[in-house]
Amino acid sequence: MPEGVEEQFAMASLYAAKQQLRSAMKHKLRAVSHESILSQSSTVFNTLKTFEPFVDAKRVSIFLSMPGGEIQTDGIVKHALVSGKEVFVPYLHKNPSPSPTLPVRVMDMVRLRDLADYESLKPDAWGIPSIDPATVHERQRIFGGPDANHSQSALLDLVLMPGVAFDIDPENGAIRRLGHGKGFYDYFLDRHSAKAASLGKQESPVLLYGLALSEQFLSPSEGSIPMGPLDQPLDGLLLGNGEIKRPRK
Repeated sequence: MPEGVEEQFAMASLYAAKQQLRSAMKHKLRAVSHESILSQSSTVFNTLKTFEPFVDAKRVSIFLSMPGGEIQTDGIVKHALVSGKEVFVPYLHKNPSPSPTLPVRVMDMVRLRDLADYESLKPDAWGIPSIDPATVHERQRIFGGPDANHSQSALLDLVLMPGVAFDIDPENGAIRRLGHGKGFYDYFLDRHSAKAASLGKQESPVLLYGLALSEQFLSPSEGSIPMGPLDQPLDGLLLGNGEIKRPRK
């Protein structure tokens, strides 16, 4: 099989495997009650409050939750803001550098001004609190805005990430994440690493931690998460049962 065809076949197989797992997880998560989601979210929040990487982080990216099927981050966002952290949340927009090889839509991280600013956000079609596009030009953000291009303060210390499913690679102990399939975090983190390099950092200093319901952590009997060349392992995973998973050295 020619090399190019073989690579396309491998990518198609990877995509199909991921989609199959996403479908299975969607069915599984439908059975998790709202009460359980709130209870697990409270556990993750209480774990985070004394979790050293979170306590020490000054510039934090926190995903804003869908109404169901994942850890609810409302309390985490409010606590981070009240604690004086610079809190950034995802913002999706058209790629300013369109290309056949790049995503049409990309993700930046946009800073919340304060608690009142966060509480004023309106839900989008998915029920996720969202930044008003009319205010984006005024805001600090990682790839645009007042402090984006001239200092290391343009970089994040910690990213709290959502996902569909997570597991641990039995061979090397890496914590693996299955996202929703749009590649927003993959491309964002690639650009963040490039920016770190442009500011003199050998590698991106950002820590990546997943937040997950206990049902989102796969047991070996449930299968494993397929990983592609752009998928990044995590520095850790906080689960709704209070466990903290770390990569096995």
